[in-house]
Amino acid sequence: MPSETPDRPHIPVLLPEALDLLGVRADGPARVWVDATVGAGGHLREIARRAGGDDTIIGIDRDARSLAALEAEFDCAARGRVRLVHANFAELDAALAAGGVDTITGGILADLGVSSMQLDQGERGFSFLRDGPLDMRMDESAAVTAADLVNKLPEKELADIIFEYGEERHSRLLARKIVEARPLSTTGELAALVSSCLSRFQGPRRQRRDDSHPATRTFQALRMAVNQELASLEKFLQRSLQLLAPGARLAVITFHSLEDRMVKQFLRKAAAPCICPPRQPICNCGKKPELLIITRKALTAGEEEVLANPRSRSAKLRAGEKMA
Repeated sequence: MPSETPDRPHIPVLLPEALDLLGVRADGPARVWVDATVGAGGHLREIARRAGGDDTIIGIDRDARSLAALEAEFDCAARGRVRLVHANFAELDAALAAGGVDTITGGILADLGVSSMQLDQGERGFSFLRDGPLDMRMDESAAVTAADLVNKLPEKELADIIFEYGEERHSRLLARKIVEARPLSTTGELAALVSSCLSRFQGPRRQRRDDSHPATRTFQALRMAVNQELASLEKFLQRSLQLLAPGARLAVITFHSLEDRMVKQFLRKAAAPCICPPRQPICNCGKKPELLIITRKALTAGEEEVLANPRSRSAKLRAGEKMA
């Protein structure tokens, strides 16, 4: 997750690059385009602007507040060309069916970052800069909150989450201090505790790897665990491959090394002509390439975009095209 910046309006990351890779255009036959993570609607608006008048555009998000803010803008009650669906992108097939679609003939985009709108609403519990309840649920109907993890998990499980999802090298210390301080109920309490624990490691000879807030990695880890983000991404990628028509494209923007690695490995596997063991002399797997990788390496934000939108600095964009 990129570092937070208070009161900054939502700016869609890698917008022209993502739309160019998707190949969104108005010419040719009617197509279906999908924004699988609508958020504040920045990418969705540009897809709608570029797409043809007869194209169908499906916007999916697990955050009902995000969709409610966009319904009037796109007049979704009238079943127009833009249709919004409240769903986890992991359930892509069901979400498309709810939008009256069974095949993606244009392309699908997923932006895995947390939107500015979520970060700026303190009551949602995503932000360490705004005090609020330890929530962090993207879908507010979900059962598990960050408070449940912080206050109920055994110390080792909590340390594993902070280390695996946050890549925080001081995860064991943090988990121990969190358990000792239980119960914690607000983001402010947790952020202050993490900052206090890590302050000893921030001298001139032991700087953290970046200039982010000390609580960034812990909050990122808890958010990813609460929303089961890696499991959802894995399901989404597999279902995207099944639902894309030949020639349709998939583009994914990630903000975390684990997510980017998963997308990279998925694209490579789908593009591979053979999955037999390397030392096997004859191929008998029968696999054919399913995707053509169209980003030789991940695209990243340029200096100008990073200056305008600091949240874009960790973004990586990868894309592939479904083969016949």
